[in-house]
Formats: sequence, C-alpha cells, structure tokens
Amino acid sequence: MACRGLSSPFHAYAYSNNKKHHRHSLPKQIQSPINRNLLSLQSSPGIPSAVVITRAAASTAMDSDERRAETISENPPMKLLFVEMGVGYDQHGQDITAAAMRACKDAISSNSIPAFRSGAIPGVNTDQMKLQIKLGVPRSTQQFLDIEKVKSVFPYGKIVSFEVVDGGLICSSGVYLEAMGDKNDDCYVVNAAVYVGY
Repeated sequence: MACRGLSSPFHAYAYSNNKKHHRHSLPKQIQSPINRNLLSLQSSPGIPSAVVITRAAASTAMDSDERRAETISENPPMKLLFVEMGVGYDQHGQDITAAAMRACKDAISSNSIPAFRSGAIPGVNTDQMKLQIKLGVPRSTQQFLDIEKVKSVFPYGKIVSFEVVDGGLICSSGVYLEAMGDKNDDCYVVNAAVYVGY
C-alpha cells in the first residue's frame, strides 16, 4: 500500500495502528485543509487512518486529472504531419521582420499539401489545418520583429502557436550601401521551423 507523505508501506501500517499519533505529528504534506478534514474521519469505527489518507491523496489526484482534462479539451494536441524548415536573410536595411518572412516563405515555398484538399485524411481539410511556428532570431533584434507581418506569409492554416527563440545570426554582408537603407554592413539571418498538422 502506498500512502502519500508516508515513506513506506511499513510506516503506513504503523501509523494506522499507533493510537498515540496525532495531527501535529504528521508530515506537512498530510496537514493540508483537505487532508485534515478527511483525517477527522479516523475516529469513525471501521475506517483505518491509512485508508483515509489514501482517499485524500486519491481525491487530490482526481481533481488534478479533471483540471488537466479541461486544459486538453480547450487546447487539444495537434496531430503532426510534417515539419518544414527554412532560412531567411536580410542583407541590406537590417530588417529582422523581412528576414523572418523570407525564412517562413523558404520553409513552405517548395511544398504542396494535397492531402488537405483531396480527402486523403477523412474529415480533414484546410479548415482543420494547424500550424506551429518556431523562429530562431538573434536576441538583440527580437524586439523589432513584427509577428503579425510574419504570420501573413501563411496563406491558410490556423496558427496555434508562435515561438521566438534565440538563434539565427548577425554577420557582415561585406557591403554597406546607404542607398539601400543600410545603417551598417550587418546581414540578419533567421531560421524557421513550421510544424503542420490538424
């Protein structure tokens, strides 16, 4: 028998049979308001203390499972079909949004997804398509990224998550062209991963 807050089955047995134990000697995990109320039942005939503690732990676990089920129903997990990856650059003008948009276009531009239109997946079409976007962007430029513009790259599919992490690259393009809006010779590089499912 495993009891929450008791170190072994032996201790659980010893506790249930030791009449000298009282509430204040219990481990802190068992002294929560819920468990204190349930422990008050130990005076009832025929209900061993260890059984009451086990019921308290089971009740807490059931509450946790119910909350988890509610979260899952609100945001069901995406069934992943494939992952597209791309790289985008902005060699002039130091525009991180332009680099990110090019990375996403690179990821999706050489793929066709007939399954969503041909009925290959029963009951699923482009209305059910879901996308998860993950971008690797140099940290110093992330504050300038226009996420809504980047999202506009995708012609269809519901974007269920959009994550920006440290990544990409800032390097020298070797050329500084003021006429093209350059402030310096930095070239911005962004990496994109596009997860497609339903």
